[in-house]
Amino acid sequence: MTSTIAVVTGANSGLGRVTATHLARSGARVVLAVRNTTAGAEAARTMPGDVEVRELDLASLTSVRTFAAKLTADHPKIDVLVNNAGVVLLGPRRTTGDGFEMQLGTNMLGHFALTGLLLDSLGAAPAPRVVTLSSITHKRAHLDFDDLMSVRNYGASRAYGISKLATTVFGLELDRRLRAAGSSIVSVLAHPGITRTNLTPRAWEHLGLFGRFVAWAGLLFTQPVERGAEPQLHAATTPGLRGGEFFGPSGFLEMRGRAVPVRPSTEAADPVVGRRLWAAAEELTGVRYLG
Repeated sequence: MTSTIAVVTGANSGLGRVTATHLARSGARVVLAVRNTTAGAEAARTMPGDVEVRELDLASLTSVRTFAAKLTADHPKIDVLVNNAGVVLLGPRRTTGDGFEMQLGTNMLGHFALTGLLLDSLGAAPAPRVVTLSSITHKRAHLDFDDLMSVRNYGASRAYGISKLATTVFGLELDRRLRAAGSSIVSVLAHPGITRTNLTPRAWEHLGLFGRFVAWAGLLFTQPVERGAEPQLHAATTPGLRGGEFFGPSGFLEMRGRAVPVRPSTEAADPVVGRRLWAAAEELTGVRYLG
């Protein structure tokens, strides 16, 4: 990946850190896009090759715009964008500074805006790629467009599932729009199954007792973060992938295993849902592209 510029959000820990490390080891120049630059600098010191740290808070559209403007000024060509960062919350409903439910705002809307603002630099690369990180929790979620911010019906883990469904819908709709525009940019998706990161138990709690059983008892047979990062690394680096491909673990319920093609939920793959969410995201973020 020599001469490749790769941007990884949330690259100071977990899946993002593993992904960034492997990309750097492969010869890419890697931008660690992180909210906490001190933690980012600490992570960068452990990585081989050419790594730089830049501040990005996906929960702030101002931060997203500032990051994108500075990055594209310094790197007019970006080869790979890995939309990896994510938050899982417990407790009462929280909002971003822009008034979005925190998980939807960070996990999906922040990445929606970021991707649009980096689109010209991505389009300048010879074989550009956007990798969006999904979750198997998206398969049990549903988008209520009359309550997209979960104001009337809020549960922290339920809202996480909604945010990951929205993220999955975004990655697939991005592919449709890139193809329709004749763009060379490829949009692909990945999910890590159940991986031993600090997010795992909370991500499953919205499924009630079953979810808590899977999250906690399941730690006995889930996979380490290095294996969990394989689907997104496969999506980021494998030559010749088609837009809209989706990768996850090969094992039972896609919880663990080697990276293989997987299917999104019916709702995630619905073009009508995709168009509706895209329109909502443009309205909410003020970032409009591929219309």
